[in-house]
Amino acid sequence: MSNVSSSGPPMAASPLTRAVLEIDEYASGLGWDQPARLFALVDTAQLRSQEPGLAAQLGLDGDEAAAPLTPIEQDEIPADRPLDEFLATIAWPDAVAGCAMTVERLMLPPSAEASVPDGLDEAGLATWVAAHPDRQEVRMTVAVLRDGARESALRLREKDSPTEVLTGADLVPGLADALKATFEA
Repeated sequence: MSNVSSSGPPMAASPLTRAVLEIDEYASGLGWDQPARLFALVDTAQLRSQEPGLAAQLGLDGDEAAAPLTPIEQDEIPADRPLDEFLATIAWPDAVAGCAMTVERLMLPPSAEASVPDGLDEAGLATWVAAHPDRQEVRMTVAVLRDGARESALRLREKDSPTEVLTGADLVPGLADALKATFEA
């Protein structure tokens, strides 16, 4: 487990938005072409009181300005398994307030949808998209809380700057729904 820490996003942002932007910044520091990463979101104050040793290990023991939610990276996600199948195996302990995932994907503009060849299987479609001249690489960071609150951040590879990160609750609804389902087991 590693703690995701940084200078952080604006203090005015909601705790969930702050956590998403903190994870996005962490992922940005690792560079592109990274595997998907899963994070538990824990209540920082609760972590300090219930697990002081872990809080100290994560550098949270003396930082009163710490964000309300602390992202803790989980073990590596198996590369040979579809994300939806992997997420269906997750069950979080009660101490986890939410979870987040960062994943890279290729996207096409809506105008390209009309030119998708018929009859492609998933692998064929992925190959076609990867070769498309209008494709864009995007890193998506999506977080959900147990109560259903959600937040997302999108960063395009060609506009890889903290000032070019798009945030919103419903930017990646499918992934948000899959993450929310990990709390419904």
